[in-house]
Amino acid sequence: MAKRLVAAMAKSLDPYFDLILDDDVSENRWPRVLDYYKKAGHQSIMCQALNKQRFDDLKHLETKNGWTLARSINTGVTNPSSFTGCHAGDLESYQLFRPFFKDVIEKYHVGFDMEKHKHVTDMDVNKITEKLEEHAKKKIVSSRIRCARNLAAFPLNTCGTKESRLEIADLMEKVFATFPAELQGTFHRHTAMSDDEIKYWVDKHFLFRGGDVMQAASGYHADWPHGRGIFVSKDEGFLMWLNEGDHLRIIAMNQDGDIPTTFARLGKAAKAVEDGIKQVTGKDDVFARDDVLGMITCCPTNLGTGMRGSVHILIPKLIKKIGFEEIDRIARTMQCQARGSSGEHSEVVDRVDISNWRRLGFPEYELVHDMVKCVNAISKMEDECE
Repeated sequence: MAKRLVAAMAKSLDPYFDLILDDDVSENRWPRVLDYYKKAGHQSIMCQALNKQRFDDLKHLETKNGWTLARSINTGVTNPSSFTGCHAGDLESYQLFRPFFKDVIEKYHVGFDMEKHKHVTDMDVNKITEKLEEHAKKKIVSSRIRCARNLAAFPLNTCGTKESRLEIADLMEKVFATFPAELQGTFHRHTAMSDDEIKYWVDKHFLFRGGDVMQAASGYHADWPHGRGIFVSKDEGFLMWLNEGDHLRIIAMNQDGDIPTTFARLGKAAKAVEDGIKQVTGKDDVFARDDVLGMITCCPTNLGTGMRGSVHILIPKLIKKIGFEEIDRIARTMQCQARGSSGEHSEVVDRVDISNWRRLGFPEYELVHDMVKCVNAISKMEDECE
């Protein structure tokens, strides 16, 4: 890791892609800027969960992949507006720095107690009982449900290398060949796409492009664009992102509000991915997971299911009347959140992305229920606007 940082320093650094460490973080010292942040109005969850004593107690520990507590918090140190402010480098991070991550996890996943609870998973589409109301269906532009997965044999991408990302891409290219006919498609590597291809997939909102300062500060974008790519099924109802943040993003989608069909497709795709990796590698335990925390992810907010179910819903009158921030506040009272229609931090015009907020301690179908209830309520508010 140190060699890579030295190499990065030898070139002109781009904060939208390169890993740039805070000076104190780079020296494994208590980040003095956190003293200032703690006096400010906004504090990331990381800032709330960490003090100098805890940092000093844990700073000398290092995982087998070279991950430290200092590296875990670089995002929040260099970006005070960050909501979470920290990332893990591997499964061991959550174990070795448990006193810190336990507080972070329990602050975000409210009600989950790491001493008492274990994560549960259930992707049975037949258990979805909450339905979108007709007034909501008419406003929905598209629906997407995705889940994150990381391969147990590799470090998380926050401390991955160019080589590890390429190995993952090469492995998954073999896995794609094992998919059943209904999920077959084409793997497009970022490094092999022409400008016209890139524009085509960007215009369809299928392609991730990097360029996020908070993600860059975690190490997500290191060695961009090597080892990145998207898999697109023939019917374009199933996507996979490779090495965007977590190793894999498995995505099912529809250009309507048919949530059960989208959820069922996600379940089939997730199973095909796991079965394919087992077949290619000859291993039984292929994903990084934990009995308590569920699926292991770079960001503590995605632990558990790693699932985000969302719809893009047209609500121009409500946006004009109360504004996006108020819509997001209302959504959060219903265990959901609102984002711009092109993702987090994107511009809001006439539609928003509504998705579940919870991830850990609840089965997947219950998180779909959260999203459906919230969308119905937001749609009703749009209809009540004068």
